[in-house]
Amino acid sequence: MTDHDTLTLALNLLIAVLGGAIRIGTPFLMVSLAECITEKSGRINLGLEGVLVFSAMAGFGVAYLSGNVWIGVLAAGASGALLALLHGLVCSLPRVNDIAAGIALMLLGSGLAFYLGKPLIQPQAPQIPALALGEWSASPQVRSALQINLLFPLGVALAALLAWAFRSTRLGLVLRMAGDSSDAARALGHSVNGIRIAATTLGGFIAGLGGASLSLYYPGSWNEGLSSGQGLIAVALVIFARWSPWRCLGAALLFGGAGALGPALQSVGISQGYYLFNAVPNVLTLVILVWTCSPKRSLQAAPAELGVSH
Repeated sequence: MTDHDTLTLALNLLIAVLGGAIRIGTPFLMVSLAECITEKSGRINLGLEGVLVFSAMAGFGVAYLSGNVWIGVLAAGASGALLALLHGLVCSLPRVNDIAAGIALMLLGSGLAFYLGKPLIQPQAPQIPALALGEWSASPQVRSALQINLLFPLGVALAALLAWAFRSTRLGLVLRMAGDSSDAARALGHSVNGIRIAATTLGGFIAGLGGASLSLYYPGSWNEGLSSGQGLIAVALVIFARWSPWRCLGAALLFGGAGALGPALQSVGISQGYYLFNAVPNVLTLVILVWTCSPKRSLQAAPAELGVSH
């Protein structure tokens, strides 16, 4: 193999990993941004795994029945917001634990999705259009790798909007105040429960868009194993990202790239060690969990109310 061939192979591999990182990382981005909003208000929503699965099923079903993929995307967001609203309302009751309520929501969302989604396993719904960024290349692999999910630019825009809102707007200040000191928020006349319910519901809508990305783009179908725990992993990603929307984007792409490494190697003809590379996301998840379990690291930049027992 010549130096030119080696360089071409490396470039194609890099592009394949980047394209895969965007495809696989889009749901991670949406769910981590959702959890970031929720936790900034002082509430934890471990039920986002159930929200993700249920919204994926709902979006797929509505897109299939209506024949319009964007109606399906909106339905996914709305169903995610509805489940998250339920979580917010339940957690506002006296002596209700956020963690326990989140686990119950995860079981509820997953159970409803599996039950209601059984007729949807075989049908094919309309797919979210792709943004073709690889038309400059004569390589079919490069063109395929650079078919970008249209929800990804929306996720980047949401990360930018949230970063600006947290830093520079009154709404962002009030949200962070509710997460850092509920007593201070109440002293200024704000309803802490109202803020947290609104933040949790908005987070559910964004997580629902992640569900739509799963069932209506990649892999683009509905089945019971669609999520593979992405909603739970997103909670660790938020801690890893130090509650920063921009870092959530980086963490989502990192994890997406890890998941894309094995298929990318196979796409350029490297099959040796394929199954080993497929284990990279699991190894990365373990590393992130160990990293975030350190008290010194996990508490940096954390909303103070997350450590308060309600």
